[in-house]
Amino acid sequence: MAASSNSSLSGSSVSSDPEDYQPPIWKSYLYQLQQEAPRPKRITCPQEMESRPKYYGREFHGMISREYADELLAGVEGAYLIRESQRQPGTHTLALRFGHQTLNYRLFYDGKHFVGEKRFESVHDLVTDALITLYIETKAAEYIAKMTTNPIYEHLGYTSLLKDKMVHRLSRGRTEPRRVTFQRDEKITSPLVRRSALKDTPEKQCSYEKIHNFKVHTFRGPHWCEYCANFMWGLIAQGVRCSDCGLNVHKQCSKLVPSDCQPDLRRIKKVFSCDLTTLVKAHNTTRPMVVDMCIREIELRGMKSEGLYRVSGFSEHIEDVKLAFDRDGEKADISASAYADINIIAGALKLYLRDLPIPVIPFDLYPRFIQAAKIPNAESRLEAIHESLLQLPPAHYETLRYLMAHLKRVTQFEKDNLMNAENLGIVYGPTLMQPPEQNALTTLNDMRQQKLVVQLMIEHEDVLF
Repeated sequence: MAASSNSSLSGSSVSSDPEDYQPPIWKSYLYQLQQEAPRPKRITCPQEMESRPKYYGREFHGMISREYADELLAGVEGAYLIRESQRQPGTHTLALRFGHQTLNYRLFYDGKHFVGEKRFESVHDLVTDALITLYIETKAAEYIAKMTTNPIYEHLGYTSLLKDKMVHRLSRGRTEPRRVTFQRDEKITSPLVRRSALKDTPEKQCSYEKIHNFKVHTFRGPHWCEYCANFMWGLIAQGVRCSDCGLNVHKQCSKLVPSDCQPDLRRIKKVFSCDLTTLVKAHNTTRPMVVDMCIREIELRGMKSEGLYRVSGFSEHIEDVKLAFDRDGEKADISASAYADINIIAGALKLYLRDLPIPVIPFDLYPRFIQAAKIPNAESRLEAIHESLLQLPPAHYETLRYLMAHLKRVTQFEKDNLMNAENLGIVYGPTLMQPPEQNALTTLNDMRQQKLVVQLMIEHEDVLF
């Protein structure tokens, strides 16, 4: 059923050898079918219907029987009308002629017309889309079932470019956290002994894997799937687009695309409230630039500031810093000349971490960290926290590692800033850890464990990371 291989839009095989690479050729079969699909033909009512809803036109025939509607549509492929149900007055049915039979659909209106998930500005558009879908799914059911078996995704030119970017980043990226094995007779108050246990542990590189952020999309003009190379049929909502990298695929193909999204900076509209992994991949960094820049500024001029991270800066100035990052990215000015009060920068850092859609310690790992904190034996508790840290997504791990190293340095100025690991744990516990169900009672009950997890990560930063 596939189109001829001589067609300029037909499918073709692509060599895996880069030397023999040819640009993928889009498959035209489904596009040709869409062109062949029946066109809508409105059957108008000969008289004006007083009961006609204002959002329907002359295709509304009032309260007629299913049989009479069938007679009016007989013999005309694509013909349609709207009738009011005799059994359920006030409800409306779209009667549509396709495949030499009349199909009846319950029709709804909520500002737009719909019979299923898709919503249309006009009944005519709804019928056009329905006829395209019915025609293609009838004529090409077997083809559609098999169209994802020979994807072109791996051979797309931009996919290769993205892979090159990833290889470049990994060549200068961080290594995976090294696994610690605690000796049962070792005292956890001996960091130098623990550190020595890490020296010979082999290191591995890891990638910042990210799934695509697919959202239903309406493509203007003909569009082909960048996974299977087939046409994306229909009038609206023909497929999905990744809002982070712009990949366009069929909805069914989106389930097969690898987790290799490479966000495009042009598509990232903001810095705050942006998924952590998305942001670091878009900027090709190991950590969010907000974290680096704020910590750099705090360590430059704020380490002796009394109540650092506990004392709040003016909220409107913190909001200004947020807007500056969203607007200017890494060019945002957070220097002393712009914000003399270091508590504003500290507040902006806390706000950034608090506003992440997925917390630094993700929702799915939250219970694991809470349970680790409840372990009575100090050695086992530390080991459980370490094992939990190994489960963090790489961007989250690196951000947490960098932050804890900074907070450890903050505690070295405790005489001046009055902030020890316990105080910082109280401040940062709820910022870095949020229960999945967002239940106030759960949060209250877990506050002690949240504080303890952060406190231990600061005190034993040299071992846990």
